[in-house]
Amino acid sequence: MTTRMFGAPVKRREDPRLVTGQGRYLDDLGHDALEAAFVRSPHAHARVVEVDASEAVDIEGVVGIYTWEDLPERMSEPLPLLIPHPTLTEGRTGYALAKDEVNHVGEAVVMVIARDRYVAEDAAQRIAVTYERLPVVVGLEHARSATELVHDDVPGNVAAHMLQEVGDVEAAMASSANRLTLDLEIERSASMPMEGKGVYARWDDERGELRLWSSTQTSTGVRAAVAARLGLPLSKVECIAPDVGGGFGVKIMHPWPEEVLVSWAAQMLDRPVKWTEDRREHFISSAHERGQLQHVEVGFDERGVITALDVKFWHDNGAYTPYGIIVPIITSTQLLGPYKPGAYRCEFWSLYTNTVIVTPYRGAGRPQGCFLMERTMDAIADELGLDRAEVRSRNFILPEEMPYDHGLLFQDGRPLKYDSGDFPASLDKLKALVGWDDFAEYRAAAEAEGRRIGLGIGCYVEGTGVGPYEGGHVQVETSGRVNVSTGLTSQGQGHETAFAQVVAEELGVRVEDVHVTTGDTRKMPYAVGTFASRAAVMSGNAVALAARAVRAKALRIAAEALEVSVDDLEIVDGEVSVKGAPGQSISLGTISVLSNPLRYAFDEAARAATQFAGTFDPDKPPVADDDEPGLEGKDFYSPTQATFANGMHAAIVETDPVTAEIKILRYCVIHDCGPMINPMIVEGQVHGGVAQGVGGALYERMVYDEGGQLLNASFMDFLLPYASEVPHVETDHLETPSPLNPLGIKGAGEAGCIPVTAVIASAISDAEGFPITSMPISPAELWDLRRRHAAGDLPSLRHPSDHTSAPAELSGTPKE
Repeated sequence: MTTRMFGAPVKRREDPRLVTGQGRYLDDLGHDALEAAFVRSPHAHARVVEVDASEAVDIEGVVGIYTWEDLPERMSEPLPLLIPHPTLTEGRTGYALAKDEVNHVGEAVVMVIARDRYVAEDAAQRIAVTYERLPVVVGLEHARSATELVHDDVPGNVAAHMLQEVGDVEAAMASSANRLTLDLEIERSASMPMEGKGVYARWDDERGELRLWSSTQTSTGVRAAVAARLGLPLSKVECIAPDVGGGFGVKIMHPWPEEVLVSWAAQMLDRPVKWTEDRREHFISSAHERGQLQHVEVGFDERGVITALDVKFWHDNGAYTPYGIIVPIITSTQLLGPYKPGAYRCEFWSLYTNTVIVTPYRGAGRPQGCFLMERTMDAIADELGLDRAEVRSRNFILPEEMPYDHGLLFQDGRPLKYDSGDFPASLDKLKALVGWDDFAEYRAAAEAEGRRIGLGIGCYVEGTGVGPYEGGHVQVETSGRVNVSTGLTSQGQGHETAFAQVVAEELGVRVEDVHVTTGDTRKMPYAVGTFASRAAVMSGNAVALAARAVRAKALRIAAEALEVSVDDLEIVDGEVSVKGAPGQSISLGTISVLSNPLRYAFDEAARAATQFAGTFDPDKPPVADDDEPGLEGKDFYSPTQATFANGMHAAIVETDPVTAEIKILRYCVIHDCGPMINPMIVEGQVHGGVAQGVGGALYERMVYDEGGQLLNASFMDFLLPYASEVPHVETDHLETPSPLNPLGIKGAGEAGCIPVTAVIASAISDAEGFPITSMPISPAELWDLRRRHAAGDLPSLRHPSDHTSAPAELSGTPKE
């Protein structure tokens, strides 16, 4: 039998190439290309009065200088609003180059094309732009007050206002035995991929075709957007994603202004043109996320069971809304996590500010929602003096209640209906892993040594595998090589390995013989993209279905050649043989030859498929009416709804009693993404997500001043966690299959980062004895909270008897 590949911890096949410097990233391409640089606004809000390029036009090597006035009609229109929504009543998008007004620092005003980036940058510095400064709106409090407006025609700075409600919240709240209110805040952050955005375009004037390479998460989306802007037939545009040095959501936005501008310049100049983003540009002109103010009112009974939940929050969408309101919609629905909330109402306002746009960043609205719900759960437990884990357990949706319909609409416009999961089993695993029931003893020992120790917990559910579709193409060559193509892109998720495992399992071939291509519109022109933890669910099932079609065709051809029934055949290591008679066999490579009737014998393998080889029935056409040449198959997977993964995290932290430094001693994860294609890759995804979550909880934030200037737009000032700040992650898995797709799988890409902020806040609260309501948190902020608590400005938490502590290994020095 072929070694089972699905579920095997196969080492990532792409790693040897990437770790030995043989990767081909965007900036490795186009060394013969002209290069672009941009003059970007130094002001957060201003009118563009005049652009004077007289000092730049004569610089040797400058090819062109362009402003909005130079753009043709299609290019001069506002950029598209990619995801409209009925409640996004005041959606606004910018222009490829600013027209009349800039609305955030970093907005592109002028494009310079030169022989190289050095000349382009020199020229850009000599271009004088005169601005008339306008009032600046920074921060959600300022946006809510609406004393100034980001866009004159948007009342109250409100881009969207949305309300979803299930049950009678007013009545349920009024009849609740207990009620609490909480005000919470999460600040802005952003993803920091290894390589920023970039685009490289070549125009073939003779053929009227454009080929571009983009460091993107959606090559088909970029292709379609660029074709529309340039007025080109879609068939005349190709887009290829080379190795992408990280995406994390920022590269799902499309088109970025630079993608259309560089493509237009390449066409207009009939020269290859390239632009790669520098790190400061990434800070001030890409995309951010996370910033929300939240208000919660919750009603609950004496057991801690929620009877009513009323949520209001205000979301900072930055200066424009090109990606719609996906992030706050996800927050409003996914904050429910694994719980039944009783009557539920959520109302949000998405507000404009004069800051960088907000689009999904790994977690995409879920970290904010999880923070809200998990802080609420801890508050209920504290109010009633109950075990925090027990309060969560009493509110869980139970396995026998699956599928569970919340009665809400998810981000894809389809019902928020959980397909599978066993939350009580996950909690049992988490408590055993972290030593929840033994923690009191360890805490007491630490306190005797003058140390402050806290234990935190967080639970989440993640909608994964959203539609509308993905496709897969599988082809067997005459050599036996299996080529697999799927349209979504890869940014480090291990697609070359995982998809090869799926096809190897389905087709009965060696994984070494399977070769995967992603993100190339020449190979798969129909695709959506890599985001929302959807790759394995969508493309994994698509390539599985395509492989099944190839397998069926191979067995049919082999049955005819071997003169046996299809039911008598099996495929093992690429050989189709008669069960119980291994001597009667034929390779998939030979079947590929037979599948393609030929006139010409261009090699020895092809000779078997020519008209005089005697392998065909003379009474039948060489290719049947319902068949086509070749041993290949294509299929698409399109689900009726998202599938929902879930997990639970716990952490033990120590807060220094003098310096207020926060140290994570242990970090434990239980994760359920259904059957794992490759457990090693899932582990890597979880570990990487936790690392990003730690950054978001303790280090990373975007700091704007009142004038809209980003004060920490470099790695000298924007803090990323080093390896020394990322804890060892202990994991265990539950595998509850999804009934929604052929492989039964759920996504895993974003899971690691979703609950981390909530977990760390829970642990710090537990250590300090007062609530943590704003994240991320620094030692200076924790020190100030201690001062306020000592002065009586913060409420004290009941010191829980809810965990009683650490397993034996924690009784000495904790694991780090």
